[in-house]
Amino acid sequence: MFTIASLWIPFTIIAALGQVARNAMQRSLTGPLGTWGATNIRFLFGFPFSVLFFVLVLAVTGDHVPWPTPAFWPWLLLGALSQIIATGLMLLAMNDRSFVVTTAYLKTEAIQTAIFGFIFLSDHLTWLKVLAILIATIGVVITALRPGGEKGFAELKPTIIGLVAAAAFALSAIGFRGAIITVPGVSFVTAATYTLVFGLFVQTMILSVYLLLRAPDVLWKILGLWRPSMLAGFMGAFASQFWFLAFALTAAANVRTLALIEVLFAQAVAYYSFKQPISARELTGTILIVIGVALLVAA
Repeated sequence: MFTIASLWIPFTIIAALGQVARNAMQRSLTGPLGTWGATNIRFLFGFPFSVLFFVLVLAVTGDHVPWPTPAFWPWLLLGALSQIIATGLMLLAMNDRSFVVTTAYLKTEAIQTAIFGFIFLSDHLTWLKVLAILIATIGVVITALRPGGEKGFAELKPTIIGLVAAAAFALSAIGFRGAIITVPGVSFVTAATYTLVFGLFVQTMILSVYLLLRAPDVLWKILGLWRPSMLAGFMGAFASQFWFLAFALTAAANVRTLALIEVLFAQAVAYYSFKQPISARELTGTILIVIGVALLVAA
């Protein structure tokens, strides 16, 4: 039977689709703006849209503007700062010769999210959910690897970078969910959107100040490219809105595991748009992802 609680499933799928679109837009801006400049677009230009979403949500729900509890800010800062750290580590991996291996370790995010959620938020985990998370994660790792990439698994550096980055992404999901569920006296939609506004504000301030001190010319370039940046910012805020709605309804581990279908979307784009064939390894990984996600939804 369909319930409001089960809305996290379509919310997560919409968020994953939005993230694929946002990543494609950001990628086209990396050249003129650099990696950190392109990253800041999702925050700087996403923040105004999050405020607009919040105004619309208040108008529809009739909720009041909530007053956050003392617990809100530590959770929010954990989510916002962890996401920035995770992004930095991921960028570091892009410059490493073992990037493929590091990426494979990054895919352990769902498992680490389940562990952190159980420890910090007492999220309930059944054996079926744990099995689903493991199967889907193994599928993504197999898909992420490239021929010869497995040779780097014996190296310490890619192992540390990948696992720490995955842990930071996992803590980010836990932090944002922890903040959302502490917002009192309003609907889950208002709580999620409220948290998104403050999360993007904190991230915008941190990265903008960093660029102002380290690369002020990049900020001027960002303003000069406001048209494409505006669309990328909208898609970033749009995807985040649905991530947060999903976090408001279920454990972060469920959301991040179902989010692994993003790999399937990316493969579909590569196959149909760029005519890239799917290898037997990728097909095997895809089947495992589908099995893991199906078990998770059934659980």
